[in-house]
Amino acid sequence: MGKYLKLLGIVVSLMVGQVRAETALIAVASNFSGAVEELEQVFEMESGHLIETVFGSSGRFFAQINNGAPFHAFLSADQEKPDALQKAGLVVEDSRFTYALGKLVLWSSQSNLVDSSGQVLKQNNFRRLAIANPRLAPYGIAAMETLENLDLASGIQGKIIQGENIAQTYQFVSTGNVELGLVAFSQVYRQDRIVSGSSWIIPADLYNPVRQDAVLLRRGANNQAAIAFLKFIRSEAGRAIIESFGYQVEMR
Repeated sequence: MGKYLKLLGIVVSLMVGQVRAETALIAVASNFSGAVEELEQVFEMESGHLIETVFGSSGRFFAQINNGAPFHAFLSADQEKPDALQKAGLVVEDSRFTYALGKLVLWSSQSNLVDSSGQVLKQNNFRRLAIANPRLAPYGIAAMETLENLDLASGIQGKIIQGENIAQTYQFVSTGNVELGLVAFSQVYRQDRIVSGSSWIIPADLYNPVRQDAVLLRRGANNQAAIAFLKFIRSEAGRAIIESFGYQVEMR
């Protein structure tokens, strides 16, 4: 009988867990896609909750959330848009935090095109350069700041190809359609190395820090999956995953 009651207790516990499990719909800046997919996998296995992610430019998500898009949380590629949503009353109070600090890299899928000091860019020795649209994507803003600080912006204007977001920008370069791109370091970095091609990590003093903030949206105020997922991102395990994709994380 004792064994039966113990087994019944396990079954009931599992059933209760299933009833309580929820699904959260989360808008995620495209530069963070690789990291969030791993975070999502670990979180779902440990929590029982489900996470559905949609990737895109922070600018488009900002507009969609303002227009009533049914997201429970938003992982932006900047601080400005979460701040504006907070001021508009669309964010749960005190939920905002910086989950990652992104880096910019000059990258080519060709193994010998970019040297360790980025001379190919500085000498204007290329046909086309891909960047994210600075009106929509924070990494595009960082790219333009870099070009301006290198006194290159006006001279290469006709060579710039803009992606709608950093994912499309990376795709332009990874397919070889564009020789060079200013992309997110996280897109080309895994296991302590650049996974392919050639690169120059842009010095941090050439652009303003890419501080990426997350918020729990009003629609997610009572969604336990969204609440728990944001908490997991800030945990030691979550931060370790984020760092493994080439981001910096702030000390807690």
